[in-house]
Amino acid sequence: MKCIICNSSSKYYFSKKYTKAPYARFMQEIGEVHYHKCENCGFVLSKTHAELEKEIWTQLNSQVHNHPIVTNQPPYLEQAMMLKILSTNNLICTNSMVDYASGAGILSNVLKKYFKIDLPIFDPYIKKGNKKRYLDVGNLKSYKTVINSAFFEHVLRRDDLEAVNNLVDKDGCMVLHTVVCENIPDNPDWFYLEPPVHSAFHTNKSMEILMKQWGYASSVYNPGSKCWVLFKHDNFRSEIQNINQEFKTDVFHYSSGFVNYWKGF
Repeated sequence: MKCIICNSSSKYYFSKKYTKAPYARFMQEIGEVHYHKCENCGFVLSKTHAELEKEIWTQLNSQVHNHPIVTNQPPYLEQAMMLKILSTNNLICTNSMVDYASGAGILSNVLKKYFKIDLPIFDPYIKKGNKKRYLDVGNLKSYKTVINSAFFEHVLRRDDLEAVNNLVDKDGCMVLHTVVCENIPDNPDWFYLEPPVHSAFHTNKSMEILMKQWGYASSVYNPGSKCWVLFKHDNFRSEIQNINQEFKTDVFHYSSGFVNYWKGF
């Protein structure tokens, strides 16, 4: 198996069997999940998920996302504040945005109500509330700011990642919220393996490689929103320093390349 990030060899890492309700029922047909790890960048992908037929993968997403399970939600308020701070300082554009794999569109709701910012939404599996709010895939275009909150862990193949990056304008940025750490633990009880639609797990090295492949030059990390923002340019360190000085705390961490903020858990 080849790594979808760097095309190096990926070998068997560990397996997991879902035994707790309701995931055990959802995964009954699929069975035990086998994870493979890249020998170069450490990226981990479920070979089991990657080989699922499209209909089964779609059904699993529908079951998980429509079940009334209390899961950890992204910090929507903090994400909205982060976007507002960056846009106020002219570091991102909020007049040309999309939330890709937006789920129920909560971030869009928060931005609209409290910050008067419009955020169009798209999701391939979820349509909650007024379905007219959602963009059709054929209406997607290029945007200055592409947000994907809790999407990078749901990919099965390289094309899934490319679909997001292809929406970023030539001088645009990408905002992402996912777990990225130094090494993915070979632990079937690791918290991020639930829910069972989490199939891909990124490392600092794999993200650094992905950034270079896509032409991003720098990034910032905002601990409050647990988001990275990837930029095509690398000439605004002083602006980030000024923001941090203004708030008297490290609102953002800046780096050429990928901000490897998380080393472990």
